[in-house]
Order: sequence, then structure tokens, then C-alpha cells
Amino acid sequence: MADVAEHTLFDVREAKPDAEPTHSTGVVPAQGLREAVKRGEINATERIRPDQIQPASLDIRLGPVAYRTRASFLPGRDASVGQKIEAYRMHRFSLDDGAVLEKGCVYLVQAMESLELRHRTSALANPKSSTGRLDVFCRLITDGGTEFDRVRAGYRGPLWVEISPRSFSILVETGTRLSQLRIKRGAPRWSETALRALHAEVPLIDDETVFEENARRGLLAITVDAGGSGNSDLIGWCARKNADLIDVSKVDHYDPEDYWEPVRVRTGQGVILDPNDFYILSSRESVTVPADHAAEMLAYDTLVGEFRVHYAGFFDPGFGLADVGGEGTRAVLELRSRDVPFMIQHGQVVGRLLYERLTAPSDRLYGRGIGSSYQRQGLALSKQFKRP
Repeated sequence: MADVAEHTLFDVREAKPDAEPTHSTGVVPAQGLREAVKRGEINATERIRPDQIQPASLDIRLGPVAYRTRASFLPGRDASVGQKIEAYRMHRFSLDDGAVLEKGCVYLVQAMESLELRHRTSALANPKSSTGRLDVFCRLITDGGTEFDRVRAGYRGPLWVEISPRSFSILVETGTRLSQLRIKRGAPRWSETALRALHAEVPLIDDETVFEENARRGLLAITVDAGGSGNSDLIGWCARKNADLIDVSKVDHYDPEDYWEPVRVRTGQGVILDPNDFYILSSRESVTVPADHAAEMLAYDTLVGEFRVHYAGFFDPGFGLADVGGEGTRAVLELRSRDVPFMIQHGQVVGRLLYERLTAPSDRLYGRGIGSSYQRQGLALSKQFKRP
């Protein structure tokens, strides 16, 4: 096989404006993604499966070859990912029969999917929920890319997935889905006025005080539950050191306490985030995403603290919606402090949600009807673990 730098599947130049009518501005819903596949805007080396198409995103599958690299990188405007891999790779291996990605290492895998986006059409990537809850740092890279997880408007070329397990080594194979992609037409805008109007129509969280005190910059604040609920004093989980590897294809399989230490209420003391540890906590509020919107949790907000609050930030239309079995759903927070220990208190703002309108209401809503794993989730680990 020739060196990877010689393989260019598509022209990576930006697409020229076409003669077709301008699309509505917003995030493309499920039915729009299916149309994009038919038009060839989204391509793949193997047929795209119907269950890859989520309410407002497309699951991205790993291709058959992985590269371990010396470091994470961005190719820059004048280079392809393949060219950079030739400079930074340590070794190449197959995923066809499954392979272990070791924690603390950086890997790159070309996705089965690729893009030929139209003019004024861009994309955004995020890890899937289960990927984030396993503390797997997962980002998308494109040829000529200058940002992680951002696909520039009109991009034509391959997609690469950077994978770096942090707490647990993982077993993956060709076709494993670790990340997801949202397509956007135009440049969707948001504002506090639009957020307030949406909340008046469909309550976005179940705490009016939190909404009124923190609805600013068009973002919805989320606070942490460090006080417990009901009769349980369990408020979170902290990843254990030196746990066994996790086969990401297994569901409801692993005993949580083999991999996680319980975090329990300490009255008046909150939770201290150690920068060497990874935590799963939950929001105090229940969250809802209407059928004609999608939401994204912003990973960092230095105004509320030096920590990362979310690795898997997409919230699909229908999340928490009552008529799809939600009645409001608490957000699971994937937390890692930066540099120094950080104390978070019950009810403290730890993250913010950005709501964006879809180009049309999605015909596929998040919930039990499509097999969604985390509707009405409470404090839930990834789907690989048995539910208490």
C-alpha cells in the first residue's frame, strides 16, 4: 500500500456556488441529512445505514486503518491530514478484527464518511454521548483544517477522527461510531430575545429562577446537582485508575464499580474536582429541546471556572420532550478541572447550552421510539455499563 499522503479521495478546495435555490438557515434535520446523502453531499465507502441518521446529526464510522501519532495536530490551510500523518505517525494497524486504543495515546482514523458540501454549508462535529462519558477525547480533523471539529463551508474531502482515551483503554473496530456530525446551512444566529421567546413557548428548563438570573448572550445556563435527590446520596462518579479496557460495542455489560468510584453528598462541602481525575455529575435542572431546535453544550466557559464541562455536547431535538417520553431530562456533565483543584457547589452554574433552529422540524425525535439511550436518564454512565 502506498503512503497515506498519496491518497486524496476528493478535491479539498471549497465548492463554488451552485445554481440551486438558497437553503434556509439553520441546522439540517434528519430528513435533510437523508436528502444530502442522496445528492452526494455526504458520501461513504460503505452504504450509510438508516440508524446512523439521528434527529439532527449523522454518526461517523471509523474506517479500517488506524495510525498512532506522536502528538495531536492540525494540518493548516496548505496541507492534508495524510501529509501530516507521514511526518508524525509512529505505526499503522488494522481495525478490521478489532484493536485496543490505549489510554494516554493519540490515534487518527480516516472515517468511512466524506463530504462534498455546497456553498454556504458547513459542519460541526462532537463525540457521541457514550464516547464522552467514557472520557475518550475525540475530535474531527479535515484537510486544510485550522480548527478541530469545524468543517468549513463548501468543504470537499475526507474526514479524520482523532481519538485519545483518557481514563480507560478501549476496544474498537472498523465501523465503530465514536463521533457525530451536524450540517448547517448558512450562519444560524441566536440572541437572548430568541431564547426567551423559545422558553415561553416550550419551557427549556424547569427552574424559572435559574433561567431569569442566567439567560444572557443567548445561552441557557445549567447548574450542577451536588446535593442529591430522593433517598440517594449518590451524586456522581469518578473514574478509577488502572481499570480494565472497555469494548465499546458491548451494552449493559460492565459493573460500574469496577471502573468508577461513587461520589456522594458531603453536606455544605460541594465536590472538589481534582485535575488528575474525570467526573460524571448531572445538572440540577431538567432540560428540554423542542422538535424544531437542536442544542449544544459549550465545553468551556471561563466565566464560571477553569474546567471542561462537556465532551459530548450535542442535544438532539426531542431531548426531554414530554411527548417522546421525556418530561424534561437532566443533562449529564462530564467534568475535568484544568491545572488546579476546583470546588463546585450545589446549584453553581457549570455550563451553558446554545439553542439553534433547524431548517425544518425533525421527522426523527430523540426518545425511546428510536432507541435513544439517555432519555429520562438521571445520573447515567455510558450505555456500556449496567444500570443500577
